[in-house]
Amino acid sequence: MSNSMEHVSQSRLISEASLKERIIDLVTKWEFILVVLFLAVVVYFSNASPYFLDYFNMMNTTFNFMEKAILALPMIFVIMCGDIDISVASIMALSSFSMGYASAHGASTGGIVIIGLLVGLLAGVVNGLMVTGLKIPAIAVTLGSSSLFRGISQAVLEDQAYTHYPESFGYFGQGYVGDSLVPFELLLFVILAAVMGFVLHKTTYGRKLFAVGNSLTAARFSGVPVDRIRFFNLALNGLFAGIAAVLLTSRIGSTRPNIATGYDMEAITLVVLGGVSITGGKGNIVGVIIAVFLLGYLKFGMGLLNLSAKVMIITTGFLLIGAVLIPELLNMLKSWRKLKKQQQD
Repeated sequence: MSNSMEHVSQSRLISEASLKERIIDLVTKWEFILVVLFLAVVVYFSNASPYFLDYFNMMNTTFNFMEKAILALPMIFVIMCGDIDISVASIMALSSFSMGYASAHGASTGGIVIIGLLVGLLAGVVNGLMVTGLKIPAIAVTLGSSSLFRGISQAVLEDQAYTHYPESFGYFGQGYVGDSLVPFELLLFVILAAVMGFVLHKTTYGRKLFAVGNSLTAARFSGVPVDRIRFFNLALNGLFAGIAAVLLTSRIGSTRPNIATGYDMEAITLVVLGGVSITGGKGNIVGVIIAVFLLGYLKFGMGLLNLSAKVMIITTGFLLIGAVLIPELLNMLKSWRKLKKQQQD
């Protein structure tokens, strides 16, 4: 009888220890920390301003960050493989310029959209070919192509702008889904995020992305087509930049050479803040989605309180530093706990 009671007691202790381990693992996940930060933002600004939790305002403010959110989705793949693309904002400028030129020469809404997407894809293909074909680091290639792509629109437009677009073109960046208050941009982001999340976490291609990011050499020796994957990532990045250009151009109704300036850095910020390792091989799409809405509503709340742009930049900087440092500290803590447990055993 005593042996039976002792066995039950030991099982209970093991179960409690296991539950404690699971709780610790949960609360130390970066995604959990992001959720806590997001809830803190919602609670603080809903108390600070009566307009923050207004459904109409919360839906409408997504217009301000959906293009950057869409840029961040393929950037996950790029950074996951240890590359980086700082040309996406310039690709947007080139795509927008091409759409404006086409519209000025009588193109229909459908033709304008197709041109924007194709130009973005072509620019991404050019980046991919130079990186994988010429074996030039992605940061060097995209730094140069960034100047080239935006320089084309600046050289042609100078201080002019394309402002005449078909009325129906405005739906993509200004429209709502049916009779609801859900913006078309938000719905498109949700669909694209679901597709990209499925590819990253449920397909062979996604597993290859993690393999390339963890060790490019090991992946290559394991038969993973490393160059093909990196090329596809950069081409996809260009296509999504074309999508973002369609949405942004539609939303503001004009094309200027400085359109989307800084969008590349903001997209990279979202990816890193979402927990994707800047050195590659680690991350998930859920963290990036949370980061999108965390930063988006943080800026919205700050705007309601009339806080300056400098405060927003400083706050974003602190979050970004935290996104780099905290996961590393948590990993060190987990390693220490694991070592301590092994010593006790």
